Amino acid sequence: MNHLKFFPIFSLLLALTSLFSTPTNAAMFVVRNNCPYTVWGAAVPGGGRQMNPGATWIVYANPGQTAARIWARTGCRYNGQNGLICNTGDCGGQFHCTGYGRGPNTLAEYALKQWNDLDFFDISLVDGFNVPMSFLPTNGCNRGPTCAADLNGPCPGPLRANGGCNNAYNYSYSRFFKGRCPDAYSYPQDDATSMYSCPSGTNYKVTFCP
Repeated sequence: MNHLKFFPIFSLLLALTSLFSTPTNAAMFVVRNNCPYTVWGAAVPGGGRQMNPGATWIVYANPGQTAARIWARTGCRYNGQNGLICNTGDCGGQFHCTGYGRGPNTLAEYALKQWNDLDFFDISLVDGFNVPMSFLPTNGCNRGPTCAADLNGPCPGPLRANGGCNNAYNYSYSRFFKGRCPDAYSYPQDDATSMYSCPSGTNYKVTFCP
């Protein structure tokens, strides 16, 4: 009889250990909200987190991860137990994102342990802009992109959105984004000035409103 009572407790401890353990060899992304207002962090992989001013959130990703994104959602309101509806960056009305967010939203994008054992990462404004952002390595590397300008105020009239600035991929509008955030992608083939790389095993910090 004792072993029957022990089994559920053992299972619970095993589940908790799995939940709170750090993934082996995973890259760590420290996400920080330096904005003077609350944002709701989002990450694929990673889920979501309400981030008051000054809050941090740690996201892990395993070597070989591709097509990953971290972004801020703004103008959000809770909708039911697990719902969250946002003006920018909304991921299908979910609090914990499992898919990409809806623009306009500033994106930190990355792929880990790819060609030549390198991580590749960037800030993208291809889906528009909602908050300033930096995406910087914290060890083993010293170069990364920053988009510190607030583009919402000077956003051209046709691109204005509630809480953000859309990107229409038009040449003149791409110049608007590139001129203010030269490190960031402003159109899809902007690799030469916007793609960064670091050795696999590097950790990173993503800051909203750096």
